[in-house]
Amino acid sequence: MALKRTNVYADDEDLALIKEAAGRLGVSEAELIREGIHRIALARRVWDEPFVTDEETFDLGGPITRDDVREAVNDAFGGGGPRDRGRAA
Repeated sequence: MALKRTNVYADDEDLALIKEAAGRLGVSEAELIREGIHRIALARRVWDEPFVTDEETFDLGGPITRDDVREAVNDAFGGGGPRDRGRAA
C-alpha cells in the first residue's frame, strides 16, 4: 500500500490517548492514526448497490425486540451461561 503524507489537526487530549495506546501496544502513533483513518473510512463507505436485495431477505412478521432475540438465543443454546448471571429474566 502506498502511503501519502497529509496534515491533520487533533486535540491535545486525543494525541495523549494515542501516544499512551501506542506505547502500551508497542506500535507507532502513526500506525494507530492510519488504522483509525481506515476504520472510519470503511464505516462511512457508501455502496453503489444494496448489500442484500429484497429477494434475499425474508419477512420476520414484524419488529424483533431485544427480548425476542434473548429468548431465541437462550432456546438455541440452553441459556444459563455466565453472561446470564445477575440479569433479570
